Amino acid sequence: MLHPVGPLPAAVYWRRRLMVLTLLLAVLGGGGWLGVALATREPEGTRPAASSSSAAPEPAEPPALERVVPSLASVQTPTPPAAASVPPPAPEVPVDTGPQPGGPCSDEMIAVEVRAPASVPVGSGPTVELVVTNVSPAPCSRVLDAELQEIVLLDSDGARRWGSNDCQPESSDDVRLLAPGEQAVFPLVWSGLSSEPGCAAPRTAMPAGQYVLRGRLDTRPSPDTPLTIA
Repeated sequence: MLHPVGPLPAAVYWRRRLMVLTLLLAVLGGGGWLGVALATREPEGTRPAASSSSAAPEPAEPPALERVVPSLASVQTPTPPAAASVPPPAPEVPVDTGPQPGGPCSDEMIAVEVRAPASVPVGSGPTVELVVTNVSPAPCSRVLDAELQEIVLLDSDGARRWGSNDCQPESSDDVRLLAPGEQAVFPLVWSGLSSEPGCAAPRTAMPAGQYVLRGRLDTRPSPDTPLTIA
């Protein structure tokens, strides 16, 4: 067996034996692999589904901004309703709080008048009075200094003929709190003579005629009071 005998060289017979042996081994090897495959095969339906891809899934791309936030052009802003026609507010009317109790008496809060006889003789010295009255509904204070008081005599033509401060000016400090309706009376004796501011001109007795007396307290004047000199 190991020493082939034949007309051909021995190398030919050895090659034939190797080929047969190789073929036999291949058949045996294929049969073994087939048997293993059949033994390890899983029944149909029990195998897990094959992955569609062996590669790891790629992370999903973030959605585009316009898909998440709507475009401003597509957002409809509600139209505000038309404003109703509202008339402009009425102007505020200042509230008159009235005089403050104990505050200063304004000119509108007092009345000034001159009291005198209706008729006096020529050359006589009648007594005339300057009267200040609080005509407001609240008490108030007023400066009643003598230098702020004055009575003048005017003739029928309106010419000034005499003044209480021309020849004997006086001064005093007199501030009073006047209750509503309260009066401050300042009497004055007139000599019956004429005078001018500063008392420089000669003084003469006022002739008979129709005159008026007019008084004032600082900036608050009095109405005219008729006076007849006979």
